[in-house]
Amino acid sequence: METIPEQTRLHIPQPESRPGEQPDFSRIEVPHAGEAGRPDPLIDARQMPDLSRALIRVLNRENKAVGPWANGISADTLREGLKLMLTTRVYDDRLFRVQRQGKLSFYVKSTGEEAVSVAAAMALRSGDMLFPSYRQQGLFIARGHNLVDMMCHCLSNTRDAARGRQMPVMYTWKAGNIFTISGNLGTQLPQAVGWAMGAAYKNQDHIAAGWVGDGTTAEGDFHHALTFASVYQAPVILNVVNNQWAISSYQGVAGGEHATFAERGKGYGIPALRVDGNDFLAVHAATRWAAARARKLGGPTLIEHVTYRVEAHSTSDDPSGYRPMEEAQAWPLGDPIERLKAHLIEIGEWSEEQHRQMHRTIAEKMQAAYKEAETFGTLNDGPQLPRGTMFEDVFKQPLPHHIRQRAQLEEEHND
Repeated sequence: METIPEQTRLHIPQPESRPGEQPDFSRIEVPHAGEAGRPDPLIDARQMPDLSRALIRVLNRENKAVGPWANGISADTLREGLKLMLTTRVYDDRLFRVQRQGKLSFYVKSTGEEAVSVAAAMALRSGDMLFPSYRQQGLFIARGHNLVDMMCHCLSNTRDAARGRQMPVMYTWKAGNIFTISGNLGTQLPQAVGWAMGAAYKNQDHIAAGWVGDGTTAEGDFHHALTFASVYQAPVILNVVNNQWAISSYQGVAGGEHATFAERGKGYGIPALRVDGNDFLAVHAATRWAAARARKLGGPTLIEHVTYRVEAHSTSDDPSGYRPMEEAQAWPLGDPIERLKAHLIEIGEWSEEQHRQMHRTIAEKMQAAYKEAETFGTLNDGPQLPRGTMFEDVFKQPLPHHIRQRAQLEEEHND
């Protein structure tokens, strides 16, 4: 068997550190908050300042909001954002424990990325259509989706809106204007662009927003979406969540070594923003800017959210096999919840005791929601969906052999 030489002329992207080594984030340049300029939302993309290489930040090291992107969000809105991010994290922790107890099959946490979804959802309107990936549960929570319904979906029980036909975390919520999450990565961006094109064609004021990870930018669907968004100037926000890892492949494998993911917008004539994804105020401000551009017929915007996936990719993953155990603690942009909490305390609108009380209240609410969800069944216990539901919601009109099979199933069950 031919061996591959240690030195080759082919460049193989490698992360800066591996298990057992010291975490190294020296490639992440963290500018001072407030340095990035804020152009008019309707600026010509060709005149756009280089915000695709900069890093839009609002919260500085003294926990104050500074610079042109600090757009004066009220303290009430910030407290609501803090509550929603904390709710998302507590929800994740509860469902993770349930999975480890064998009561659901699979789970994906969003720890450390809560601002990416919650701040964006709060910056958009309820009529705007969202096309998330599987780590944006904060969108559902920010829009007020029922926690029991979300849990029942993950448990695949008798109250599951998808009737057990979708993996856990692949939520769907038509009433909340959030499109079904897909395990086929990248599909949501062309769908978001198509929906936005339809809204523009109908002269509606609604826009669309989609989310993918850094790894998905290497998929063809990503580039198809950018092409159509640019050609038809679709009112859409295309979000790339650069959390540094696509399962076990670090972001350089998708092309992040030699250029930022935001820079890909330039080639399509799409304005692009690169944002501190762990800064709630920065994500909120960037999303509002892009939404204003889209509503005023300025076309699409590409936003790269620089963040970090603190936990494993999923409950089927062990990150200790490909990155240092201490890497999360070394991440230079901190924790989005802690940063927003510190900012509210700094401006005299919050306290540690209030935060502890909020956490207790959310935890009690989450426990009560799970107890209710469990009454509808879990993966292995309690009531189960009738077997006949496998024939429902598949075809508009049942085919003859499906009718025969269902009758046979019912006959065997009665016997």
